[in-house]
Amino acid sequence: MTEYGRGEGSEPWHPEDPLYGDDGWGGQQAQAGQQSPYGGQPQHHPEQPQQPQYDNGGWGDGQQAAYGQAQQHYQQQYGEQQQYGQQQYNQQYGEQQQYNQQYGGQQQYNQQQYAPQPQQQYDNSGWATGTHEPGQYSDPSDPYGQQQGMSYGGQQQPDFYGTPDAYPPPEPPARRRAEPEPQQPDWDPGPDQGEHAFFSGADDDEDDSDEPKGGRGDRKGRGGKPKKRRSGCACLVVLLVFGGGVGGVGYFGYQFYQDRFGSAPDYAGDGTSELVTVVIPKGAFGSTIGQKLKEAGVVKSVDAFVAAQDQNPKGKTIQAGAYLLKTQMSAESAIEMMLDPKSQNNVLVKPGERNISVYKTIDTKLELSSGTTRKIAEKEFESLGLPDWANDNKDIKDPLEGFLYPGTYPAAKGMKAETVLKEMVTQAAKKYDEFDVEAKAKALKLDNPLQVVTVASLVQAEGKTEDDFRKMAEVIYNRLKSTNTETNRKLQFDSTFNYLKNESNINISESEINSNQDPYNTYTQEGLPPGPIGNPGDEAMKATENPTDEGWLYFVATDGVNKTEYAKTFAEFERLRDKFNESSGS
Repeated sequence: MTEYGRGEGSEPWHPEDPLYGDDGWGGQQAQAGQQSPYGGQPQHHPEQPQQPQYDNGGWGDGQQAAYGQAQQHYQQQYGEQQQYGQQQYNQQYGEQQQYNQQYGGQQQYNQQQYAPQPQQQYDNSGWATGTHEPGQYSDPSDPYGQQQGMSYGGQQQPDFYGTPDAYPPPEPPARRRAEPEPQQPDWDPGPDQGEHAFFSGADDDEDDSDEPKGGRGDRKGRGGKPKKRRSGCACLVVLLVFGGGVGGVGYFGYQFYQDRFGSAPDYAGDGTSELVTVVIPKGAFGSTIGQKLKEAGVVKSVDAFVAAQDQNPKGKTIQAGAYLLKTQMSAESAIEMMLDPKSQNNVLVKPGERNISVYKTIDTKLELSSGTTRKIAEKEFESLGLPDWANDNKDIKDPLEGFLYPGTYPAAKGMKAETVLKEMVTQAAKKYDEFDVEAKAKALKLDNPLQVVTVASLVQAEGKTEDDFRKMAEVIYNRLKSTNTETNRKLQFDSTFNYLKNESNINISESEINSNQDPYNTYTQEGLPPGPIGNPGDEAMKATENPTDEGWLYFVATDGVNKTEYAKTFAEFERLRDKFNESSGS
């Protein structure tokens, strides 16, 4: 099994061979007259006649005697007796493995291995060329392993060389190569030789496994378990998947066409008898309004509403607020109903409107008993979001006066009064921040931001136009000056007296005014009233912060309604007053 060979090879193991020397057993190959790695003796083999071949049953005739001679010669050649399968052969490779366990059999070295032979011829792999059979051996790191029960001269064991069960001798370490992959049998063309793997019925598990299918001696018969064949279900699944994909593409293609070119889903008619309230926020676009209506069940789709809004000339004028609408209306009918003031469940706060009037409107919209909203305002004003600079005067009649900012607010049945009030107060706080009333109070030499709102409420109550607002603001600031000797820092506004009386009367007797000492009576009290007398709007706020600078100190509504004229001296004021008396017939 080793380099002693079983027969005469075709080529010598020549010293010029690149693997001759350190690549052989023990790092060098013995040559004639050189030290042998196995016992310090030159390696030579006496000539011996060729031994007969073995059969599958064991040894031939006279092989016991030849075996004894070979054993004696082996001991003389290497200087010590080697018992394969009993002693370790780790002098060259560091460890032994059981050769018998790896290949599952025991082998005896025949007479030919140790008998004198003619000079052996070696092939390029370092093995004597002869009649040894190709095969596989144990772990390449241990070519010999332990040969259990194979001591020379022991019991005869069957020799399997020359039989299909024979194992080849191990190769020298430098000649060992990775075992090649098994070739595809000629009788199995495989999936790539004329037939696709899917239709060939090849078992996926067989091809995908990385585990070897067996040793060299493991030969699979042709009559084994037949390969699995794919049934028609696999093809059916493929067809179903393919058909589903085509159907999905068709569906989404139809949806794409409908979105781009088809009409949007819409109800028909004026809707059902069921009524719902829909609240539209401020600044909402058509798509936002359509979404609110769809969620409430009024319209069928947002696109239908947007399309109807674009077709209606007044569709873009829909305001924020609460609307009482029917369910399942066509988009066109919904827009027409929202444009009808009767459908709007809102509270509209007009610029300059007093709180007492706003409270009554809220009670009506929410179907509350009279006075309910006013009581809530008086008790819960601190929780409604007032700025920290509001209500800083103990004489203020209504802490929310001036903070129910003008605008439209949802107020439908079922809502709470405090919810409506809080939205108004929140809007006022936001607007006053935008006007930066805290900084303007200092610039205008006022005591606090609340006085800025108070001035704006007076401007809103007395003026009629934007130009009036700016002149009215200058009149107020000039009269508040300590240098004012014309009115001695008294505003003398009818609007403040009407506020405390909850009236709107321009014909007030001087005796009635002069006898009233209420803090809101600016005929008898210097300076500004304790707080606002109404809810100023944007124009009044702008004029308050940007008054004229022309020296106006007086004004008179000469026609009693809309026309207001201004004067800088008391003499001019008297002429304007006479003009008013003439127009009013007094």
